[in-house]
Amino acid sequence: MTHSATTEPRPDRRAPSSGGRRPHRGKRRWGRIVLLSLLVLVLAAGGIGYWLYSGLDGNIKGVDIDKAIGDDRPEKLPTSGQNVLILGSDSRAGANAALDKAKVSGARSDTALVMHIPEGRQKAVAISIPRDTLVTRPECTRTDGTKVSSARRVMFNSIYSQVGPACVVKTVEQMSGVRMDHYVEIDFSGFKGLVDAIGGVTVTVDQDIHDSSSGLDLTAGTHRLDGTQALQFVRTRHGIGDGSDLGRIGLQQQFMIALLSEIKKQDLLGSPAKTYKIADELTAALTTDSDLASLTKLADFGRSLNGVDPSTMETIMLPVAYDKVDPNRVVAAQPQASQLWKAVRSDAAIPESAKKSPATGG
Repeated sequence: MTHSATTEPRPDRRAPSSGGRRPHRGKRRWGRIVLLSLLVLVLAAGGIGYWLYSGLDGNIKGVDIDKAIGDDRPEKLPTSGQNVLILGSDSRAGANAALDKAKVSGARSDTALVMHIPEGRQKAVAISIPRDTLVTRPECTRTDGTKVSSARRVMFNSIYSQVGPACVVKTVEQMSGVRMDHYVEIDFSGFKGLVDAIGGVTVTVDQDIHDSSSGLDLTAGTHRLDGTQALQFVRTRHGIGDGSDLGRIGLQQQFMIALLSEIKKQDLLGSPAKTYKIADELTAALTTDSDLASLTKLADFGRSLNGVDPSTMETIMLPVAYDKVDPNRVVAAQPQASQLWKAVRSDAAIPESAKKSPATGG
C-alpha cells in the first residue's frame, strides 16, 4: 500500500491492477470501512470519559495541507457537501520492518478514493483512482521544504512515496478541479496493535496461503489471527491468486471488514478500559489533515456522517483507457472523466455516461 511504485512488476494487460471489476468492488467495500471506522470512533468516545479520549489527540498525525499547497487550489463546493481524499498506506518502517521477509523499507499507498458526500450528508459516492493511472504531477514542496518540479506521465501511486501526501492531494485537485476538504490516511501496519487489543480477528480463506515474503502460512479454513499474523495477511501477495496486487487488495479488504465486525462485537460502553485501548490503537493508525487531527474533531466529523448508510455507497472508478504508448498503464478517458469531475464540482448527480470506462468495457 517498499519499493518505489515505479520499480514494482508492471501489471499484465489482461488483468491490470487499475481496470478490472474485482478491485472496483473491493474499493467500494474499503470506502465503507472508512465510514464505519469514523462511526466506531464516535461510539468509542461515548464509552470513556472525555478527559481520557481527549488525551488521544496526540496519536493522530496531522498534515497541514493548506500550508503545503498554498492558495493554488480549486474553489470549495457551492453547497455544504464535502470531498475527502482517502489513502490506504502500508509503512515498513521501525518495528514493522522485522515482520517483512522481503526486507524493503518506506511506505506506499496503492488505494486512493475521493469520497464525495453531497449536501444533506445522506449518501456518499466513492471515486477510485487506479494506481497505474498516468497523471501530470504539479510542482510540489516536500515536508523538508525542498521543491519538486512538475512532471508529466507520472504513475499516480508513485507520488506518495516520492513527494508525500500533500502532493497527492494537490495532484488530485489539479487533475479533477475538485477541492479536497479533508485528507484521511489509514496505515495498515498500525492495525497490528489494534488486532491484539481486541483479542484477534477471525478470517476464512478458501485456499491454502503460503507466502515466504510475508511469512504467512495458512491452510484453507477459518483462523483467528493475532496482530503479527494480521499484518502478514494484509501484506500477502505471492501466496494468493496470480501473485498480483489484485489478490493482496482483496485480502486487505476482507481483513478490514472482519476487523470492523470484530470491533462492533466489543462491549465498548461496558468496558471503558478496553474501549480506551481500542481507541488508542485505532487513532495511532490515522493521519489526517490538520483540521481533523484531534479525536474531538474527528468524532464530530464522524457524527456528521451518521445519516450515511455505508451499504448504499456508490462507487465509481475514474473512467480510464489504456495508454497508447504503454498498454500496461492507463490514462483518464475523455470526455467521461471531465463529466464525472464536473458533476462532483457542482454537487450534482453523476450522469451514467460519466461512469463508463473503456479499459473495463463498462
